[in-house]
Amino acid sequence: MPDKVGVPAALLLAFALLALPFAIAKANRIVPGVPHGFLGALPPGTGTALLVALIALAGLGALRLPPAWRLAGALAGLAGLLLAVGLAPRHLAAPSNPYARVSPGSGFWTSLAAFALLATDALTRLSPTPALRLGLLLTVCAAIAALLGTGYFDGLSVMREYAVRRETFAQEALRHLALAFGSMGIAVALGVPFALVAWRVQAVRAPALAVLNVVQTVPSIALFGLLIAPLGWIALHVPGAAAIGVRGIGAAPALVALVLYSLLPVVANTLAGLAAVPDAARDAATGIGMTRRQRLVGVELPLALPVILAGIRIVLVQNIGLATVAALIGGGGFGVFVFQGLGQNATDLVLLGALPTVALAFASAIVLDAATDVATIARKGNAP
Repeated sequence: MPDKVGVPAALLLAFALLALPFAIAKANRIVPGVPHGFLGALPPGTGTALLVALIALAGLGALRLPPAWRLAGALAGLAGLLLAVGLAPRHLAAPSNPYARVSPGSGFWTSLAAFALLATDALTRLSPTPALRLGLLLTVCAAIAALLGTGYFDGLSVMREYAVRRETFAQEALRHLALAFGSMGIAVALGVPFALVAWRVQAVRAPALAVLNVVQTVPSIALFGLLIAPLGWIALHVPGAAAIGVRGIGAAPALVALVLYSLLPVVANTLAGLAAVPDAARDAATGIGMTRRQRLVGVELPLALPVILAGIRIVLVQNIGLATVAALIGGGGFGVFVFQGLGQNATDLVLLGALPTVALAFASAIVLDAATDVATIARKGNAP
């Protein structure tokens, strides 16, 4: 029987593999490239065998089979695509030209998205436990790390860009992590207590949410720019401010802006979580003699935790993406490579910044989704 999700994905895969360019070969990193289809991008024989296997896996995804089979087929398809794109530079790049570059084409990216869709659909139908999701994430990360460690992808142009920027990449990665996770931590440290106050004092709630909603509507680059002048003034006139890194450009305005963007999801979800606590749980806590503080810490916050974690997930994924824009004001991060690549018309340099950003956001979402599910299961177990 055909599957309503699998059939469109299989058709998309067939179109991508048969009609779209799988790899782009360039004489150097800047000049326009020559597109090659799947069979033209790979060695004869190997390309045919891989194409047949991938089409067969696409056909498997189009059938209404057990979710475990569909997941295995999708993961095998993803592995086959990675195997193929790693072989392309060996076939297309002439050894006599050290400047030759080979990049994945639209056929590769479209096929990757289609197999990822099949894998996601199969996982949703399996309803995996948090432990299984984390285990799959670790397995995929370990497999990719192993391929990167063996140098299998070194022929791809994005890896050549990495090779000449290895030290810079490590520095910008740490800055990106500091901006994304640091802003999230500060937002949680400020937002959750503020939400508790707003929960107790209703007069504060509506004005606070209104102000945070206004902040959320300001475009990120505009907010970064608006913070340059006040932070620059603080750096000049407040003793010790410049010594701790406060200045008009750099990480300080980026961090402040990310914290401001993060407050609305944290505050709103904390309030929503507290509102969702059953009255029976509050009554039971009061009935056994708990004080208001004991009831908050021991009953209300644990029961509200799944909704609070959902807000933190939104914040972290949002900030991982927004931290890329911070490079425009000297904040560093993966955005440095994105904007350098745009300025130099070097697509592979853009990918050097974009791919780790996407991967980090994806992995963070899975981890926090698992944490939310664990908190939800615990809440159901503690519910009266």
